[in-house]
Amino acid sequence: MTNDISTNDSRFPSGASAFPHTHLLGIAGLQSWEILYILDQAEKWVKLNKSKASKRDESLAGLTIINAFFENSTRTLLSFEIAGKRLGADVVNMHAAQSSIKKGETLIDTAVTLNAMHADAIVIRHGSSGAVQLISDKVDCPVLNAGDGTNEHPTQALLDALTIMRRKGNVEGQIVTICGDILHSRVARSNIYCLKLLGAEVRVVGPPSLVPKTLEAFGVKRYTNFEQAIEGCDVIMMLRLQNERMQGDFIPSGREYNFLYGLNEQRLSLAKDDVLIMHPGPMNRGVEIESSVADDAKLSAITEQVEMGVAVRMACLDILTRKARNTEGWT
Repeated sequence: MTNDISTNDSRFPSGASAFPHTHLLGIAGLQSWEILYILDQAEKWVKLNKSKASKRDESLAGLTIINAFFENSTRTLLSFEIAGKRLGADVVNMHAAQSSIKKGETLIDTAVTLNAMHADAIVIRHGSSGAVQLISDKVDCPVLNAGDGTNEHPTQALLDALTIMRRKGNVEGQIVTICGDILHSRVARSNIYCLKLLGAEVRVVGPPSLVPKTLEAFGVKRYTNFEQAIEGCDVIMMLRLQNERMQGDFIPSGREYNFLYGLNEQRLSLAKDDVLIMHPGPMNRGVEIESSVADDAKLSAITEQVEMGVAVRMACLDILTRKARNTEGWT
């Protein structure tokens, strides 16, 4: 059963102090109460999105948001576009194939160009780690990281935390196993930061070549045996193999990967009876996850993650543009 997050203002400061940052570039560097504040704010947008009445709010009416995606995306781009429009903003999407980067323009020149358009917020996805940070230093408006290289994907981690919190009641104390291509996954990185901050036990598992030993320094338990990693866990978060980022042979074959690390019903029995199954998408069915598991109506939260993504991104856009709107004491 879904559990709403109860509002408890004592968990975070009031006004602008609840989230004092100009940008959302990553989970690293955030405080636990700043994450909880975003999740608390997202809850009201969950209710709006579920409403049978109008799903449009005018909080960002008159504002312009640019979604600058230098990497292909379906879920994240659509989610940010819907989030902006449901808040009443004018949303402009800039796709990589249409950008002057393809003509040789430098990233800094692109940032300067975007800044000259006087957007009220810019959402950026880029294939290079650190690119979003570089652009944020060159513009005068809030920047939201929609994924940069193998670095971070903060809104994905936030929506995953919201999904767990609504299903389990709390993130604290949950045993979460993240399985797959940890090495190349910005989703894994942001989730590790976020889940640890919120008090979860995090396990990572995958082929030795795809699970860095350095992760143990973050208080994460590292496994190479999938069965051991999911035994008694509360949440299983599956990741796809990011072949586009791999240079060299990291795994023998997709078939062997599925044999060793694919989530099926037999392996699922090792986890807790009410284990939550998650996947950020896109899924490679028959490789990292079997369809019978992904589509399990009782245990799978994969479509709910997509739903929570819109609410979380609405919350982030709302919070980061409050200074420009000068609302709720944000000065």
